[in-house]
Amino acid sequence: MRIVTLEAEDDFDGWRDAVRGLVLDQVPPDQMVWQVGEDDPGELFAGEMPVVPVDRGAFSVPRGFIDLARSAILHADRQRFALLHTLLDRVLREPGLMEDQADPLVRKIEGMAKAVRRDIHKMRAFVRFREARDDGGTRYIAWFEPEHHIVRANAGFFVDRFATMRWSILTPELSIHWDGKRLTQGPGASKADAPEGDPVEVVWKTYYASIFNPARVKIGAMLKEMPRKYWKNMPETALVPELIAGAQAREQVMVATARAKTGDNVEAAWAALRDEAMHCRRCDLYKHATQTVFGEGPIDADLVFVGEQPGDQEDLAGKPFVGPAGQVFDRALAEAGIDRARVYVSNAVKHFKFELRGKRRIHSKPDAGEITACRWWIEQELALLKPRVTVALGATAARSLFGKTVTISRERGRPHDLPEIGEAWITVHPSFLLRLPDEEARHAEFAKFVHDLKAVANRLDR
Repeated sequence: MRIVTLEAEDDFDGWRDAVRGLVLDQVPPDQMVWQVGEDDPGELFAGEMPVVPVDRGAFSVPRGFIDLARSAILHADRQRFALLHTLLDRVLREPGLMEDQADPLVRKIEGMAKAVRRDIHKMRAFVRFREARDDGGTRYIAWFEPEHHIVRANAGFFVDRFATMRWSILTPELSIHWDGKRLTQGPGASKADAPEGDPVEVVWKTYYASIFNPARVKIGAMLKEMPRKYWKNMPETALVPELIAGAQAREQVMVATARAKTGDNVEAAWAALRDEAMHCRRCDLYKHATQTVFGEGPIDADLVFVGEQPGDQEDLAGKPFVGPAGQVFDRALAEAGIDRARVYVSNAVKHFKFELRGKRRIHSKPDAGEITACRWWIEQELALLKPRVTVALGATAARSLFGKTVTISRERGRPHDLPEIGEAWITVHPSFLLRLPDEEARHAEFAKFVHDLKAVANRLDR
């Protein structure tokens, strides 16, 4: 047996460096023991030397594996390092394994990654700061109990969101502190180390009451998204019974207020949403893209198409579907008898993600975190437009609409229920047709794409 000792529970870089050496040394996963810090693997392995990773070469793995491993490695399961090593070993021997959603190991690790992403979201949603005083003046302190090792991975979000505050987030495993310029880390804490309450809670309650939307509250969904274990740390939850009790009256007031501001003008609301999206900072893609590329088309469109993300030409023009894939899309719409001028087109991700190769910007597929971060925009677009049918073009768009991985070959060409939005169809993205290796294959797949669009058009006619 060989042992790898990682520096921390979330040490992805250490795991990656070590597993690279193990693969190059052809060490099978079942001959490995992974541990963190001073963990004792037991008397059975006493005297074994830790593996020292060496950088002696390289091998390629699917980008999807790297993204999956970055999330799954934050899971609390102590076997996660070994499971990922096993998956990597199989991926290198079984091309296409990452696409096999029926494989038990792939499903297990996907589930771990999903649980981590959910925990990251809950930390962002449920952390509540309370005011305290220290030698530097006012400091805002929050207590949170994550289920997984997500604190360091989540630190950047809070630095960006609360850049001008001095704050600390205390958790049982470790604590992070921001002084306005530098982020530092400290040991774990207990809830008793955090203040119980302060006048800032009045602000939280006022804010929560003002944005509470009774028309969309479903108690089961609320409990699912806001587990009761977090309620004790959230002052606004004390308002929930009162807010629900008077929901109908408040809804009428909110509707009247909204109409007074917009004059029932959906276009004004859409324009405000688009202007807000121009300053989106929900993920890091904005840092390198030229601009946000928002949806475009008539606000009363019955049919909406959702693509993956802007390409190079869309990024420069600020308009969706104007590049090579857009030209294929226009030709397919025409053959299907659909007027492009009468449909609304948008993307699941609003910024161009790319890799530089020389002076060229090469499209790079958005990862799950980026799709989730941008999902809010497409949900707001669809809520305003209320289309009869929404078509997901490609796997990224389908994942954005349905919140899960979708196999296009199994789900395309038929209607699907999209809760609170209506009916959705799934087909390929036009860029898929451009990537096909030969003319015959492109012709056949283009015909299938047009067939899907004709089915959608017939659905609207009925």
